[in-house]
Amino acid sequence: MSQTETIRAAAGYLAQFVETQAVHQRVPGVQVAIRSDDELVLDMAVGVADAVAGTPLRTDHLFRIASHSKTFAATSVMQLVEAGRIRLDDAIGQYVPELVEAGSPIAEATIRELLGHQSGVIRDGVHADFWQLAYPFPDRETLIADIVADGRVYARNEHFHYSNVGYSLLGLAIEAASGQTFDEYTRTHIIEPLGLTRTGAEYDPARADEYASGHTALLFGTHERQVIEHVDTRVMSAATGFYSTAAELTEYGAAHWFGDTRLLSDDSKRLMQRLESVVSSYGEEVGRYGVGMDVRKIGDRPLIGHSGGYPGHITRTYIDPKDKLVVSVLTNAVDGPATPIATALVKLIDAALTPRRGFTPAAPAEVLPPLESYTGRFANLWGLLDLTVLGGRLVALDPSSADPMEGFEELEVVGPDTLRVHPQTGFGSSGELIRLERAADGSIASVRVGGMTSWPVEEFLRRQPSMLRVTAAQVTA
Repeated sequence: MSQTETIRAAAGYLAQFVETQAVHQRVPGVQVAIRSDDELVLDMAVGVADAVAGTPLRTDHLFRIASHSKTFAATSVMQLVEAGRIRLDDAIGQYVPELVEAGSPIAEATIRELLGHQSGVIRDGVHADFWQLAYPFPDRETLIADIVADGRVYARNEHFHYSNVGYSLLGLAIEAASGQTFDEYTRTHIIEPLGLTRTGAEYDPARADEYASGHTALLFGTHERQVIEHVDTRVMSAATGFYSTAAELTEYGAAHWFGDTRLLSDDSKRLMQRLESVVSSYGEEVGRYGVGMDVRKIGDRPLIGHSGGYPGHITRTYIDPKDKLVVSVLTNAVDGPATPIATALVKLIDAALTPRRGFTPAAPAEVLPPLESYTGRFANLWGLLDLTVLGGRLVALDPSSADPMEGFEELEVVGPDTLRVHPQTGFGSSGELIRLERAADGSIASVRVGGMTSWPVEEFLRRQPSMLRVTAAQVTA
């Protein structure tokens, strides 16, 4: 099967996995979309748009996608480079003359240095409690005054230093070079050409009812979340202002696939997507960044994209520009697990596409039941177990684990009610048999893995009280 056909076949389980993660991690709402080869294979929403009002989350609810905005700003810059209106080695002072007039060293930072977070400019400023809604986000005058007073942290190209202030300056450069506001430019050169109707550069009060509410974190395990107001990010729009949906972000992500000429040439995409910085913290690598995109690998799959953190929303989009895959996950809480869920989905997609190393699936005998008859969700005192079909193979995994490949097992059907875990070295039950018991209607009544029994979830919950103390003699046979 092709990549798209395989993902389409797995989409039902991928949605089930997301639902489990949302409940297990107590996220108010999660919106997910997966696009492969121009097909929107999955578009789903689970949970609530507003935890206080209880409003169900829909796939068309708008999310603040925060630092995804940087990819729109970088795309805009590269379009203007292609049009001959900006050069990557231009100094930012050419477009923001106030920096030159004030004698700020930041005036000498180049467009490319700002795009790659190598300009040395401060991250958010010395007064950044606008991130906690203590006061409004800065306007142009305030931003420039703050840069002049306290803007420089490092020399140019001394260190990678992620900077929302730097991207705010890029927004001003886009306006100066194009003669349009950042909102107007991105609307006419990115949003409209892609046919997007639920994406924009800044909060739109006229669409207030369409936004998913942002929520506070469950700090110290508290059970109640509070709603956080949406605000205008003003001059910082190019760094963090955008809104969108997961589905529309996959359409935008597809425009960064090689061969798609709607926004940029492949030459510009290669520049944006090449590795510019390896980011280390205390001697350990913590990330990689290109020119307006972060760069990473999940398994063997090279990806670009961005995450986003806005008061109440955490988001993540992964793009595979060569194999034409986009995964976007949007959450509406400060502690939303967007990146872990998106990472898990990429891993599950790749697990469906390719058996794990060392495993060669054998075709089951024709006399055995179809693989789907071995699937289901089961539970015991230690947690959940899913038996499911991915890529035409029967596998086992824990759907509550943030990393679905921890404990992921390839299974072989050896009999109508017997499976075998792929034999190999390990700490689990590799090589051992999994024994099923079936009800009169053929459904699975229990699963015994590693000698321990699991039941369908409702049956386990009925039995759970009896597992709190020893109530029977040891089984010896």
